[in-house]
Amino acid sequence: MTLLEAIEARHSVRAYREQPLAAEVVGVLEEKIAELNALGRLHMQLVRNEPKAFLGMLAKYGRFRGVGNYFVMAGKKAADLDERIGYYGEQLVLLAQTLGLNTCWVGLSYSKVPGTYVLNEGEVIQAYIAIGYGETQGAAHKIKRVEQVSNANDQSPAWFRRGVEAALLAPTAVNQQKFFFEYIPAGDGMKSQVLAKRLFSLIGFTQMDLGIAKCHFEIGAGRENFEWNQ
Repeated sequence: MTLLEAIEARHSVRAYREQPLAAEVVGVLEEKIAELNALGRLHMQLVRNEPKAFLGMLAKYGRFRGVGNYFVMAGKKAADLDERIGYYGEQLVLLAQTLGLNTCWVGLSYSKVPGTYVLNEGEVIQAYIAIGYGETQGAAHKIKRVEQVSNANDQSPAWFRRGVEAALLAPTAVNQQKFFFEYIPAGDGMKSQVLAKRLFSLIGFTQMDLGIAKCHFEIGAGRENFEWNQ
């Protein structure tokens, strides 16, 4: 399964079978976590065979069931921490999908269980990601149109539209999709640029959502075709 195929196949799953992660799968995930932690200056951690984080009232409210494995999404406090967690965390999510696993980003419906994670000085936990073998493969949700979240038109390059289409398949808090991608044509001696913006939301999590959407956009568009406009 390619990453683009993983984007198309992935749906949020909240109910899991009581099945431990296979040893070879754990090895692949741990290796990727180490790589992404270094790239993203993060402290993401895989917790296995630990059900307590998803047994409380918040988890019941979120309709989670059978969650015994999860990623702890942590890093040192910074203005861009949430975006980095979204961007690098979604790479873990898509890798998990290629390994036959299911996942779900969790912003609130979990409990922090002492002794299951490590935080260094100045670090905070911003989210969890449930991971495991789902009872189902999840279901697709209604998404916005390309024109609602970008300036794409008939003159836009095909790669830009593909990127936006991939971003629209990204998980966001309560499916809010509060992001916008702007295509900026190439200038003299410069590549085409893309400006990614988060929009206002009373729900929050828009910075993390933007990081997730940017991850999807890069895969759909092809990173070689553009530069991010910072």
